[in-house]
Amino acid sequence: MKKIFLTAAAVFALLHSFAQTTPKDSTGFQSRKLKLDEVNLVSSYYTQDGNNAAVTGGIGSQKLTDIANVFDVKMVKYDAKSRKHTFGLEVGIDHYTSASSDMIDLQANSSASHADTRIYPSLSWSIENENKGTTLAFGLSSSTEFDYQSFGGNVSFSTKTKDKSGEFTAKLQTYLDQVTLIQPIELRTNTMDHERYGSAARNTFAGSLSYSQIINERFQVMLLADVVQQNGYLSLPFHRVYFKDNTVHQENLPDSRLKIPLGFRANYFIGNNLIIKTYYRYYTDNWGLKSHTADIEVPIKINSFFSISPFYRYYTQTAAKYFAPFQTHTAADQYYNSNYDLSKFSSDFYGAGIRFAPPKGVLGMQHFSMLEIRYGHYAKNINMSSDIISLNIKYK
Repeated sequence: MKKIFLTAAAVFALLHSFAQTTPKDSTGFQSRKLKLDEVNLVSSYYTQDGNNAAVTGGIGSQKLTDIANVFDVKMVKYDAKSRKHTFGLEVGIDHYTSASSDMIDLQANSSASHADTRIYPSLSWSIENENKGTTLAFGLSSSTEFDYQSFGGNVSFSTKTKDKSGEFTAKLQTYLDQVTLIQPIELRTNTMDHERYGSAARNTFAGSLSYSQIINERFQVMLLADVVQQNGYLSLPFHRVYFKDNTVHQENLPDSRLKIPLGFRANYFIGNNLIIKTYYRYYTDNWGLKSHTADIEVPIKINSFFSISPFYRYYTQTAAKYFAPFQTHTAADQYYNSNYDLSKFSSDFYGAGIRFAPPKGVLGMQHFSMLEIRYGHYAKNINMSSDIISLNIKYK
């Protein structure tokens, strides 16, 4: 956890030195020059444990730790038609260690797969016509790690109602991925290094629709609907499946999956110091998995610059029709999987966030407008639990 706060402190100091030399724009003039609007640093530490590792066929340690740092910069300018252009650059770096990944080679004490680093940059550009209430946005992203390469793109359009109380948004996304085919060591036909593993394509296409509406000064709602189509190699090549006869096989799943999530958000403002934020989502797919998510968060404003936000989320799902536990599948099964992410389970996630937004800035540094710390504990009813703590610093 020390690594998180050292990283955050280094960026904090760097931005502070920048803030001392950057004059504050105190006018209402909409400059056509590109200027810094906002910088966010989010650092988090995640740890989990359990006993249902998919790498070893649904049994074995799920111990994992992950340190993540995301650096996000937004720049703004207005064009000759008074349209607001927002440019975003985000760079994320995760480093994790995983006991289950280390078991791809059952005889290795510490194989190359026990740890990995993922790097995921993204670019975004939005054009907002504040007079018409419309926004057009574009984005590109990539993600790279030892056994996975992903490239993504998205485009969205938003328009507000005439009275500006409602907003409709449509978004299209695509991810074009390559999965490195790293098999469990006992299923390999010969000794292979990383350059000779081979790969397979996995493509994801998603369409999203949402509508938000201000009912009155205290009540706001949003409706969300998505359709997600995945095609290609949807298994993970190093996930083992043990059959009833004790033979070991490589996970095998269909090469197509259709997902449909439907959601609803509602926020209610109780006075000036209390908000109730609620969320519900229903999910179904053609693999037979159905789920329900219910979430509530209650930000409580203690004073003008300090608030606390306790939250709770309940989740439950049915099992996918291709899942079965260790030594349950048979040779008669066309598809087989022992990954407990596709099993029947329920989970609880609860915790709280603490947010500081002093009018003179965090620690008296005016450009550092906000600091937030959040902690959450997650527990499944199938012997798996995790904890996450995150730090968010905003420069504005």
